[in-house]
Parts: sequence; C-alpha cells; structure tokens
Amino acid sequence: MVRMPKSSRKPKARVLSSREVFRGPVFRVTSDQVIEPGGIRARRDIVRHPGSVVILAVEESRSQPRVLLERQYRHAAQDYLWELPAGRIDEGESELAGAKRELLEETGYTARRWQRIFRFYASPGFVDETMAVYLARGLRPGIAQPEADEVIEQRLVPLPAAVSMVMAGGIRDAKTISAVLWLAHWERG
Repeated sequence: MVRMPKSSRKPKARVLSSREVFRGPVFRVTSDQVIEPGGIRARRDIVRHPGSVVILAVEESRSQPRVLLERQYRHAAQDYLWELPAGRIDEGESELAGAKRELLEETGYTARRWQRIFRFYASPGFVDETMAVYLARGLRPGIAQPEADEVIEQRLVPLPAAVSMVMAGGIRDAKTISAVLWLAHWERG
C-alpha cells in the first residue's frame, strides 16, 4: 500500500464576505469574496451540498462477485447512465443510515455487512459535496421504494464486466468508476 504524506498546515483562503445567491431543495449557492493563500483576492461561487452516500453493493454467491448497478435518466447528462445506488444525506442523518436508506429505496436490497471504504469530493473546484462510498455485502433482495421521479432499472453485473464497462466508456459516472475500480483492485488482493 502506498502512503501519501498528510498535508502540512498550510494557509487557507480568508473569507471576506459570503452571501447566499440561490437556495433550492437539494443545494444552495454562495458567492464568496476571499483572499486566496497566495494573497490574491477572488470571487468564489460555491455549490453547498449536505453530502451524499454511494453504495457499492456486492453479491458474492458466485465465483465472481457481482456489483449492483442502476440505470436511470440524468437530465444534466441528457442520457441514461449506469451508476451505483447513491443519494443525498438527509438532515440529521448519519452517512451509514443514509446509505442503508438509499439502497433500500432505490433497489429493495438490504445488506448484512457495511463498511465505509473511502470518501471524496465530487468536484472540489466549485462544489463542497463529499461522497462517502460504502461497501455493502451479504445482500438480501426486497421491494424497492423509489421516489416518484425515480425510474430505475437494476442489474447485478459480474465485476470483470463492470470493469470492462468502465474501460469502454459504458460507465461514465465518476463515483461508480472510482468504486468499481477500487473493488477490482481490492479483489486482486
């Protein structure tokens, strides 16, 4: 395992002012005037998001693990995308509780074993959203409870096929790409 050194205490931007310019049901946007660590004054418009969870649900009853993928329409991408189950963390909800809720709502599955495997920023240039990826194992099928606007197709895909989908451009969602490649690396031991 490669260990990266922890960042030393470097100066951060100093916020001179911050004002909310948009508030919606999922996120809000602030326009901040800051002095950057290098001394430059700049305007930074930031999408403020409460954070999300991503579920890498793995079914292990066969010789090769299978990954639970969803396909749904994403308006911003103007296309149907293959993704891992995921969703926003509700106010007052823990990451793990959010992950369990999202897996059940979107797919009907529950899992016996949960482990947070990594956490990352979705797009740190202008979004403060973090995504916590949870490995869910010991899957049990059930009845999905999607929200009214969610039309979700789901499929258990053998891990080598999911990796091939990533490499061929069939999976174009960053959270799914990173988690599938993490699992392939982890499986190699």
